[in-house]
Amino acid sequence: MHLAHFPRVRLFPAPTPLEKLENLTRVLGGPEIWIKRDDCTVVATGGNKVRKLEFLAGAAVAQGADHLVTQGAVQSNHVRQTVAVAAKLGMKCSVLLEHRVETNDPGYLTSGNVLLDRLMGATIEYRPGGTDMNAAAEAKGEELRAAGARPYVIPGGGSNRVGALGYVSCAQELMQQADDMGLKIDRVVHATGSAGTQAGLVVGLEGMNAGVRVLGIGVRAPRPQQEANVHRLAQEVAAYVGVKGGIAREAVEANCDYVGPGYGQPTEGMREAVTMFAQLEGVLLDPVYSGKGMAGLIDLIRKGVIGAKERVVFLHTGGAVGLYGYQGFFEQGFAA
Repeated sequence: MHLAHFPRVRLFPAPTPLEKLENLTRVLGGPEIWIKRDDCTVVATGGNKVRKLEFLAGAAVAQGADHLVTQGAVQSNHVRQTVAVAAKLGMKCSVLLEHRVETNDPGYLTSGNVLLDRLMGATIEYRPGGTDMNAAAEAKGEELRAAGARPYVIPGGGSNRVGALGYVSCAQELMQQADDMGLKIDRVVHATGSAGTQAGLVVGLEGMNAGVRVLGIGVRAPRPQQEANVHRLAQEVAAYVGVKGGIAREAVEANCDYVGPGYGQPTEGMREAVTMFAQLEGVLLDPVYSGKGMAGLIDLIRKGVIGAKERVVFLHTGGAVGLYGYQGFFEQGFAA
């Protein structure tokens, strides 16, 4: 896999830190837990989408685009990072925000990522929940082309074969760090949603024959659908980068038991995970993705599904600015 063949815009200093979580490991009684700090990708408070945007923005620049278009939920981390990258590259940015979470909470609707989207100059339009948002983004792109712009349309989460290259690269980066540090990693755990992060990791690790399992903790879809989405994209990415033989279905594993009432809906497990992480390690998770991902990891450790002798890397996908959209929920926990 020679990623230099693909257009890329370097957006952050690599590698991101790989750190041992001494306190969390001790409190949970093992396994040995490490964290890959992709919340440290710098651009507009960072997050995993910056890796994807290196290749997506690279393709946009190569095509002569002057306008980025994308979509997401109201408190989308991906949208915030896309708006920031557009600003950095001197492009305009139009975003479509879906009312995917039913709420009238003004904090959710106007603070956190939404505030930053506006601050960085995004043109924002809203769509009702249940809209085919990728189709809506494509339609917006066509509208802009008709008006004389040169838009580049990015799917939700940046999750296509181009965006997923960011996590093929991350897999290579992680294994180089592990080799340099003398660490044998048993598995990587992370929150999985639009599929691009997990698909890229699986392709990268399988392509290197690393022998490292990847477990995605689902934040939206049921397990059969999530695994099918990830495997389908992983096959596309494998073909794109030239991994011969494709990706075996059993290489894709998701646990979707920690979604709770639905996407973006808070859970007690998420609150515990975010609070534990903050108080034990001084690291901020987010309420939609990494908080539920860590809630799943903690519960699986407590149940013995993940063994005490394993060495696990938790991939922090960023998004802590989204905590401001859930202030009321966390205030209730403080009061209790």
